[in-house]
Amino acid sequence: MEVEETKCSSGYGKPPWIFKGSALYQFHLVKSEIAKAIIPKEFRLVEAFGYTLGGFFLAKYNESPFGTFDELVVIAGIVWNPPTSHAWAARVYVNSDEACRHGRKEFGLPSQLAMFSKSIKTKKLKKGGNGFLTSNDVDTYVKTDTHVTEIAGPRTTNLYDIRLTSRALKMNPLQWMSMGPLIHMSLPSFSGHTEHTPHLLKYSCQMECRVKPTSPAKIIAVPDQKHTFECDNAESKESAEKREMSIAVMLSKPILALKFNCLMMEVEPPVVFSKGSC
Repeated sequence: MEVEETKCSSGYGKPPWIFKGSALYQFHLVKSEIAKAIIPKEFRLVEAFGYTLGGFFLAKYNESPFGTFDELVVIAGIVWNPPTSHAWAARVYVNSDEACRHGRKEFGLPSQLAMFSKSIKTKKLKKGGNGFLTSNDVDTYVKTDTHVTEIAGPRTTNLYDIRLTSRALKMNPLQWMSMGPLIHMSLPSFSGHTEHTPHLLKYSCQMECRVKPTSPAKIIAVPDQKHTFECDNAESKESAEKREMSIAVMLSKPILALKFNCLMMEVEPPVVFSKGSC
């Protein structure tokens, strides 16, 4: 596709926009037929043996242009744009009105308001051995349950529970070493084709963070997913279908989960794409 020189303007402070916090990036094997139902036909899906690479990005931002907020980005799959590939977001959930408007207006993202409720529990397990227990004989695990509920006017729709169990970091002066190595990366993405932004956009997130592998989160279906959504018009029917497809992505098979600690993400305004062939 061809790139236009014009960039989107911003009413949310001078870019680049800076976000700081932590995140979980989980990769899933998503069936190609699911991804193709979400991704615009202008793009060619990167796939093998009937699957593409999707998943989700669950972040907690302590600092941002909109203050503190939570974000869940459901990634449908990877599309090819020579010489690189880019991710396509099927759905974005945030619990900030400003962040939702910014995502829709500036980035053409399918952003939706949602409620994030979180519960944290700790559990101590004995490693083994006999005699008196010491702190070195016990592992502490932290179970985090994040419940996501979409808000659409007066209606709320329960989506899923994201359950993550991880080993607690021991408190010591070198704790930062347990958070993983410091790395820099760029996450290129496409967006647009929404009612708020009909044209296609391209943007990238420049990230600096400490990365470490973690156990994949378990996605639990909740009752609202199991019934057919009643739709009053074509637009609400389309919205319900997109929601169901994003749920299918979330329930796909996880293959890898990465914890992003000490995250700092820098985002420039997206570039407008002209229609062409990928």
